[in-house]
Amino acid sequence: MREQRSEAVLVALRRIIRAVDLHSKQLERETGLTTAQIMVLRAISTLGEVTTARLSAEVTLSQATVTTILDRLEARGLVERYRSATDRRIVHSRLTASGKKALRKAPPLLQRRFLDAFEAMDVAGQERIVESLQTVAAMMGGDRIDAAPLLDVAPPVSPPQPSEER
Repeated sequence: MREQRSEAVLVALRRIIRAVDLHSKQLERETGLTTAQIMVLRAISTLGEVTTARLSAEVTLSQATVTTILDRLEARGLVERYRSATDRRIVHSRLTASGKKALRKAPPLLQRRFLDAFEAMDVAGQERIVESLQTVAAMMGGDRIDAAPLLDVAPPVSPPQPSEER
């Protein structure tokens, strides 16, 4: 009986991981964008012309990660960055016409479906889920991992590193 419950938990975790993986791959196939890129585009759309620091806080990703995402989005012509007229040290980002078009075409993210279902639950049910998932995360050592509130299985975006000579 205990073994069956353990297996049921592992199967449920695997289903969650697969659902996120499949959605991420479908999203990238349909849009050519990752979940994190869409989150950044949506945040820029919501906030308007915005600094990287403010954007980073909005999407709960590090400034280095957001900068790398912005580099990729800018290279594709979806965002543009420019220096502030009042303080040249400040760099703002804004959507281009192509960025707005890409965002309109992007389907809802998996977390939207989850949040809609979660918010429809009663508070006691929500609290049970939160407590259970926090326990599972701690059991897997994930309680010490910094994570943004987005469902994506893509590896974190990190700035390019200089190649090491051997």
